[in-house]
Amino acid sequence: MSMSEVIPRPEGTAIPAQPEMHAAPQALNFDSQDLQACVSMMQGGSKTFFAASRLLPPRVRSAAIALYAFCRVADDLVDEAQTQDAPLEVLQTRLDAIYAGTPHDHVEDHALSLVVQQYKLPRHLLDALIEGFAWDAGGRIYDSIEDLHAYAARVAGSVGAMMSWIMGPQSTDTLARACELGVAMQLTNIARDVGHDASIGRLYLPRQWLSEAGVSPAAWLVRPTFTPAIAQVIERLLDEADRLYKQAHSGIAALPPDCRAAICAASMIYAEIGHQLRREGLDSVSKRTVVSTTRKLMLLASAWTQVHWIRVADHHPAPLAAIVGLVQACQTATQQSGHKAYFPNRAMPQRVAWMLDLFERRETERLDRNALRQTA
Repeated sequence: MSMSEVIPRPEGTAIPAQPEMHAAPQALNFDSQDLQACVSMMQGGSKTFFAASRLLPPRVRSAAIALYAFCRVADDLVDEAQTQDAPLEVLQTRLDAIYAGTPHDHVEDHALSLVVQQYKLPRHLLDALIEGFAWDAGGRIYDSIEDLHAYAARVAGSVGAMMSWIMGPQSTDTLARACELGVAMQLTNIARDVGHDASIGRLYLPRQWLSEAGVSPAAWLVRPTFTPAIAQVIERLLDEADRLYKQAHSGIAALPPDCRAAICAASMIYAEIGHQLRREGLDSVSKRTVVSTTRKLMLLASAWTQVHWIRVADHHPAPLAAIVGLVQACQTATQQSGHKAYFPNRAMPQRVAWMLDLFERRETERLDRNALRQTA
């Protein structure tokens, strides 16, 4: 199903509740060479995502790695396409083959094909992601916050939904909260990367908000500078991200116990980027905000404690309008596949300890490098 077939409902429209689905446990039988190639791709492209994946239970980790590898290749294929290329058609053909069980001869396609077979992963989520990449390549303009929601729903909300689908349960409310968490993270990314995006001719801040603040979007892109007006728009975007983090929070309690701490930590660390950006004066034009390793360690420990107190909300909030279509199409996919999933409860302390040790070793290596520079 293409995204043109997924028509969002107006804001405030509830998604009809559907029963949670459950599936028998079965490990993905990845070819070791294919999986290792995907791991190498992740290590080279996103060390943060690779490290975070180690907090996930093994049953989810392999699928997350495979999903990341394909998404990264798809993004690169669209971004690096030449005028004569047709990357969207290429990707659609590759997805056709993956969903037919006859993947093309690419390691990421073989790995994703196993994920699709095991979890009956709804194709419209990948189609939405690719459409978001196409919007980037086409220089799409985002006038309103609703326009930006639609973009973030595609490039990040879809990923949240896919991870939730893989982790289980596949209830409509849990999928909605996962989508909203993805959108919140993407809005945080946009607020943090205003200067970088401007340097490559991209502007994601809602243009209506810029105009209301007295900023001409076209003129600002010619000469991007940090001003109080830009700070006002960035803060407004962070406020919207915080609203969605809060709305998505209760969905963590609906995840299997062995996944909750990892997702809670990811949410808290991403939200902290926005908090740190505020503490630094909201200037994401001339610099890029980074959350310190020490602060990340504190948030990881806090997430491990807080996750035991998160409860599913008694009253489900109306889903963000931009993600309703994604979730409704998941309902249809569930009904058509009859997919069931059972996910055992597994302990998290060892994975959290691994992450803490990783951060400590990286901090030690950083200090050692700084010391060498000073003595050189």
